[in-house]
Amino acid sequence: MPDLAQAATNLAAPASLDQVIKNMRDVIVGLLVGLATLFATIGGVRYILAGGDPSEVEAAKKTLKYAAVGYGIAVLAPVLVQLLQRIVGTP
Repeated sequence: MPDLAQAATNLAAPASLDQVIKNMRDVIVGLLVGLATLFATIGGVRYILAGGDPSEVEAAKKTLKYAAVGYGIAVLAPVLVQLLQRIVGTP
């Protein structure tokens, strides 16, 4: 049994600060893409259900714009992580 516990501990513990930063990047990108997809879905549904009401159409367009910004930030996340790595000093 101790071997199984040791194996689980080794899987959970990151090897270095670089690995921690990469793991954080992956989690953040996943959350951003998920939220952006949610906003895009909500914006699309609002646009379909607007029924020609100009204020609802404008609100739907804003929601779709926020989704696009979220996707843009998710795409830039690796660049931001590289910048953070240079600040922290990890190669």
